[in-house]
Amino acid sequence: MQRSVLLDAHRAHSARLSAGDPPRLLTYGKVPEEYRAAIEAAVLFDETDRGCLAVRGPDAAAFLHRLLANDVRGLAPGVGNRNLLLSPKGKVLEDFDLAPEASGHTGGAFLLSTPPGRAAALAERLDTYLFADQVELVDLTGEHAPLALSGPAAARVVHAVLGVDPPARPHAPLEVAFEGARGRLAGLPVAGSPGWRVDLGPRAAPRLWAALAAAGATPAGIVVRDILRVEAGRALWGEDVDESVYPQEARMQDAFSLEKGCYIGQEVVAKIDTYGGLNKRLCGLSVDSDEPVARGTRLYREDGGEWRDLGLVTSWAYSFALDTGLVLAYLKRRHQEAGTEFRVGEGPLRARVVELPVRAGALPLTGAE
Repeated sequence: MQRSVLLDAHRAHSARLSAGDPPRLLTYGKVPEEYRAAIEAAVLFDETDRGCLAVRGPDAAAFLHRLLANDVRGLAPGVGNRNLLLSPKGKVLEDFDLAPEASGHTGGAFLLSTPPGRAAALAERLDTYLFADQVELVDLTGEHAPLALSGPAAARVVHAVLGVDPPARPHAPLEVAFEGARGRLAGLPVAGSPGWRVDLGPRAAPRLWAALAAAGATPAGIVVRDILRVEAGRALWGEDVDESVYPQEARMQDAFSLEKGCYIGQEVVAKIDTYGGLNKRLCGLSVDSDEPVARGTRLYREDGGEWRDLGLVTSWAYSFALDTGLVLAYLKRRHQEAGTEFRVGEGPLRARVVELPVRAGALPLTGAE
């Protein structure tokens, strides 16, 4: 997995980093202030550890359109989207943001921005479908160093530093420049809220980070990011989503199309949409405690005089909106109605289903029924 190019800057400001290798920014030490900035002003996240894969060549658009769950060839010029690569059984293999490599065009080159550590895996999966296609796969992770901003004042901060009004249309990159470096700015959800991602490359990232912070964006880490996304009900690859999950189960309706023609897993996706039949769905539950609930904790409900295992916790965060713990969990169907109560693990904690999102300003969820 790629290391953040901002680690030295974070250490210089005495930020808290995770103990893993590579370490990740947890917080600058004042979680309530970072959260308040996201709600009332502007918050800044380090995403320089994301991966990037370029897909180039005369057949790139047709190749990707044939494989991926969301539209490619039907995109308007200069516009991208969130996209998925599914298994033949319709399960999520990869989750990424797709954009044309050249702003203003949708032609023979695309950039796929992946979660940390996933670019090589995505390239390997795509390569298995390459036969006579004139397509080249190039790992550009080392050149990819995006920063993400969100909050009601984020657009003002972007304008102050980059001198442009950020694009209002999601996934429509705009060419920008900063202190001699050139890159791209795109609107897209950030932790379940409207936001922007700007990438000027690894050399410019530390200067850009400092400039955005000086202009009023509050630096924050994955602690606040997870609070925001859990309050918004947004699934995260590697935490809430893996190869055992259908996209509808994770409420990822913005990442696949029901209108385009065949793609890998399309028959299963369409069948679920037509006939239903999902056995589980990602839901939010408030917990009677602010103590963390471990990923993998089972949720039980008394039914017919016995306790039945009916849910699995995938993410936990302390919710400022609810002033208590909040989990995302996959719940069995017929047990997803708001107010439904569960025992958490072996007890004594209880959790109750809540409507998502729980935070004002979060983007609405689709496919929630």
